[in-house]
Amino acid sequence: MALIRRLPVEPNLNFMRRRALFLLVSLAIVVASAGLFLTKGLNLGVDFRGGILIEVRTPQPADLGQLRDRLNSLGIGDVTLQQFGEPTDVLINISRPEGDESEQIHVIQQVMEALGPDVESRRQEYVGPKIGDELKEAGFLATMLAMAAIGIYIWFRFEWQFGVAALIALLHDVIATIGFYSLTQIEFNLATLAAVLTIAGYSINDTVVIFDRVRETLRRYKKLPLVGLLNRAINTTLSRTILTSFTTLLALGALFFFGGEVIRGFTAGLIWGVVIGTYSSFGLAVPLLSYIGLRRGGEDDAEPVAASAAKASS
Repeated sequence: MALIRRLPVEPNLNFMRRRALFLLVSLAIVVASAGLFLTKGLNLGVDFRGGILIEVRTPQPADLGQLRDRLNSLGIGDVTLQQFGEPTDVLINISRPEGDESEQIHVIQQVMEALGPDVESRRQEYVGPKIGDELKEAGFLATMLAMAAIGIYIWFRFEWQFGVAALIALLHDVIATIGFYSLTQIEFNLATLAAVLTIAGYSINDTVVIFDRVRETLRRYKKLPLVGLLNRAINTTLSRTILTSFTTLLALGALFFFGGEVIRGFTAGLIWGVVIGTYSSFGLAVPLLSYIGLRRGGEDDAEPVAASAAKASS
C-alpha cells in the first residue's frame, strides 16, 4: 500500500520523445509474431483440428513413454500425450481418425483397453474435421467483426484519426497474442480464442480512456504543440492505467497458479494480453496520432495539429 501511495498522480515523463522507438518495438513484435505463426504455427486443440480428446487418470504417476508405445501399436493414427495438472493425469489427443461415430467409439474403446483396467477415463470429446473447419472460420470471423465494431465505435465517438490509430493498436495486440501462443505452443482452442477477444476489449478500454483525455486536452490547450499535448494526456492517465493493470494481473496470477490446468492456457494469454495491451495504449495508439492529420476541436482551429507537431519537433 505504501508503494502505491508513493506513485505520482500526474508524472512528467516524456513518452513522446521516444515515440519512434516505441513504433519500432511494436513493428518488431508484429514481425516476430507473424514469423512465429508462419514457421511454428499454433498448437490447435481438438476444437479446431478435429479428432478425439481423452483425459485419463492413472493409479501411479504416468509414464508417458510407455503409454505412447502402447497407443502407437494400435495403428489408430497420430497420437500425442501430455501431462495435465497432476502427475497421474494425462491428456490423449488422437488426430482425426477416419470413420463414422461408431468407429470413433471403437477407437476410444481400443485406447481404454490398451491402457488397462486401472486407468480411469475422466473426459472424452470428439470433433469431426468438418466441425473443426467451421469453428476455425467462425473464430476468425468473430475476431474480425469484433475489431471492425470496435473501430466503428471509436470512429463515431471521436474522429476517424482516432479510429485508425485504435484499429492499428488493436491489430498489434491480436497479432502479438497469436505470436505468444505460437511461441509457447499452449493449446489454442475455443477458450484461448475467447482470451484473444477479451484482450481486444481490455486493450481498447485503456485506449479509450487515454483518447478521451487527448480530446479533452485538445480543447483546453489550444496553443500547446501536439507532441506536448499527447505527452500530457498520457501522463495524466498513467497512474490509473498502471493501477488498473496491476490489480488485473493480481487476479489473473491467482487464476494461473491456483485455477487448475483447464484454464491455464486461457489465463496465460490474458496475462500476456494485459501487458501488451497496456503498452500499446500509450506506446502505439497515442504516438500514432502524432503522424496523422489530427485537428483541434473548435471552428477557429482549421489547421491540422500535425503541422504544429512538425514545427515543434524541428
